[in-house]
Amino acid sequence: MFRSPQSPQLSRRTVLRSSGAGFGYLALAGLLGQDALKSQASAAVEQPLLPKAPVLPTKAKRIIFIFMEGAMSQHDTFDYKPELIRSNGKSGPGGGTVTASKFRFKQYGETGTYFSELLPNIAKHADKMCWLRGLHTDTPAHPQAVVQLHTGSANAALTRPSMGSWLLYGLGTDNQDLPGYVTINPPPNFGGAVNYGSAFLPAHYQGTRITDQGYLPNLKAASAAKLQRKQLDLIQGMNRDFARQAGSPDPVDGIIASYELGFRMQDKVPELLDISKEPEHIRDAYGIKDGAAGSFARQCLMARRLSEAGVRFVEICQGGWDHHNNLHKGLLDRTASIDQPTAALLSDLEARGMLNDTLVLFGSEFGRLPTAQGQDGRDHNITGYSMFLAGAGVKKGFTYGATDELGIKAVDGRMHTNDLHATLLALMGLDHERLTYRYAGRDFRLTDVAGEVVKDIFA
Repeated sequence: MFRSPQSPQLSRRTVLRSSGAGFGYLALAGLLGQDALKSQASAAVEQPLLPKAPVLPTKAKRIIFIFMEGAMSQHDTFDYKPELIRSNGKSGPGGGTVTASKFRFKQYGETGTYFSELLPNIAKHADKMCWLRGLHTDTPAHPQAVVQLHTGSANAALTRPSMGSWLLYGLGTDNQDLPGYVTINPPPNFGGAVNYGSAFLPAHYQGTRITDQGYLPNLKAASAAKLQRKQLDLIQGMNRDFARQAGSPDPVDGIIASYELGFRMQDKVPELLDISKEPEHIRDAYGIKDGAAGSFARQCLMARRLSEAGVRFVEICQGGWDHHNNLHKGLLDRTASIDQPTAALLSDLEARGMLNDTLVLFGSEFGRLPTAQGQDGRDHNITGYSMFLAGAGVKKGFTYGATDELGIKAVDGRMHTNDLHATLLALMGLDHERLTYRYAGRDFRLTDVAGEVVKDIFA
C-alpha cells in the first residue's frame, strides 16, 4: 500500500487495511474518531483521484512523455561520435561493419550540443535539455522493452501498473472532470493496453486512450444529459449496494468512479480536444495538417491542451522507427513528422510559463547499433542509448552519462530503466520506495526491488 503522509485518499480496501501506515487502524480510529474514519474511507471511494501533496520537494506537476516507438537511431540524430566517422568501414568490436551516419551534424546553443541536420527545429532548444546518455535496459525485443519502459517489468505475462498509473495513484489529478492520465495513439502491438493499464491498482488509475483525431471511444454526446443522469443514478445505486456487500471485488469502486467521470467528460472533453479552436498562428507553429501527415502535430497540440487543463500524465506516440532497413529514407520521413511539432510544443509550453512545472521526456525503448545491418539499416542496442528531459526540476543544457567511443555501451553515468523510473518519480515529488501497493501478499512498486534516483540532474 502507499505509505505516505500526503493523503488518505486511497481505495476502500487500502484504507481499511492500513495497519502498517504509521498508525494501526484502531489507533487511527482513536485519534480521528470512528465517524471521521468512515468519512475518509467514503471520500476515498467517491473521489479517488483528488490531488495529493507530493512527499518530496518538487517543481514538476505533470509529465508529457514523447515516445518514439521502435528505437530511434541516436547515431543519426543526436549522438555525435567522431570515432564513428574515423572507423567507418572497419570491423566493429562485436562484429559487423562500423557505419558512420550519412547525415551532417553541427553544434547548437551555448552548450554546443550536437544534432544532425534531421532535427534543426528541436536543436534550437539545445540549451533547455537535460540529456541522459548512459541508459541501458534488459531485452532487445520490442514488445518486452516497450512494456518495461512503461511498467518497469519486461514480463508482459505478469502485468504491472503503468508509469502513468503509478503517478496518478501517488498524486491524483488537478481536474476532476477529466481523466488524470491520457495516452494518444498508444502502441497497438508492443504490449497494447498493458502500456497504459493499471493492472492490480484500482481501475480508476488506468490511462484513457484517445486518437490524434480527438476520438474517445464510447464517449457519447451530452445532448440528453438529464435522462443520462437518471439512468446513471439508478445504475450507481445498484453498484453501491453491491460494493457494500461482503466480498465485493475492489474493481466495483473503480467502475463507480469511471461512470461518474465519463458523465462529466461528455461536457468537457470534446471541446478540449477540438484543436480547431486554437489561433491560426499556433496551429501553423505546430504544423497542423489533415490526414496521417499531421498526426504527430495534432498529438503535440492536444498534449499541451490536456496538460494545461490539469491532466497529470500525457503520452504521445510516433511509431515507425524500427529501421533494420531503409534507414536513410525512413529517418528523413520520421524526423520530418516530429521535428517541427516537438519544437513547437517546447516553445508553446515555455511561452505559457508551463515549462516551469511540466516535465517533458523524449525517447525510445532502446537505441540502435553503430554497425550496419544489411545495406541500409541498424540493429537494436540495449547497452547504451540516450533520452532527453526538459522543463521542471532538471538542469538545463546538462548531460549525464556517456557511451563508449562508438556508442555501443554506457560507460559513465549508467542508468537502468529502474533508475529512470525512480528519478522521474522523484522529480514529481514521489519516493519510489514508498510508492507501493499490496497485491498477492507482497508490496509492489514501479521500480520493483531496484532503482536509484539520479540527483545529479536535479536543478
